[in-house]
Amino acid sequence: MGDSSHLKVFYQDTLPGGSHWSMTLRKGTTLRLIDDEGGANVGMLMYNPSNPLERYNAPDTLKCQHSFKLTRGHCLYSDMGRIFCSIIEDTAGWHDTVCGNSNRAMIEEKWGHRSYQEYRNDWQLNGHDSLLVEVAKYGLGKKDLAANLNLFSKVAVDESGNLQFDESHGTAGSFVDLRFEMDTLVVMHTCPHPLNPAEDYPRKSVSYHLRKSNPVAVDDLCRNHCPENQRGFQNTELFTLGLPGASS
Repeated sequence: MGDSSHLKVFYQDTLPGGSHWSMTLRKGTTLRLIDDEGGANVGMLMYNPSNPLERYNAPDTLKCQHSFKLTRGHCLYSDMGRIFCSIIEDTAGWHDTVCGNSNRAMIEEKWGHRSYQEYRNDWQLNGHDSLLVEVAKYGLGKKDLAANLNLFSKVAVDESGNLQFDESHGTAGSFVDLRFEMDTLVVMHTCPHPLNPAEDYPRKSVSYHLRKSNPVAVDDLCRNHCPENQRGFQNTELFTLGLPGASS
């Protein structure tokens, strides 16, 4: 499986609840995200820093792995058939990638209006605007936003076909390890999931640390999860080698 959890952490920090952040992670880096208190949500998008037109593709990620949820063994695909990262460890067990983002209207309807001018750091950010702020740092805008994933959040379908947010899912200390298979611009926020029914605006912090990854082994769980993943790894390796045909 190529577990790298024993390797030295070279950077760590904490994202407060209701905030946003971004950085470029290099191929061969593993990002561990930790739900500090339980009930966290991490909205995330990914882009190819050398060509931001290539970005995370939720439909391809789900359909090629025949899944509604994401967990250990799954890969996160770009719209070019390449793999941004692999989920090599996961104690949360379920991550949503169909419900999208909260927006300003949703937040105000559920928890009222709190502007920065009045409340300073206690204002209430939403996922959509948070991602816009981050992608703007790289010359991107509203047209560049795609369907995001929501790490640590579980959404199931009831008997009537309605999506239901599972309030009991998040536990303190649960974590997910993302091993990056290519250089990736990661944009994220810790704003509430759009279906979160909490009475008060949930400010759930997420800690993270970075470490080097072990090489991908022949028997790697993510690579061998399905034939589509094997092809995705081949496409990614072609691209990272810079061989002809890698952009096709």
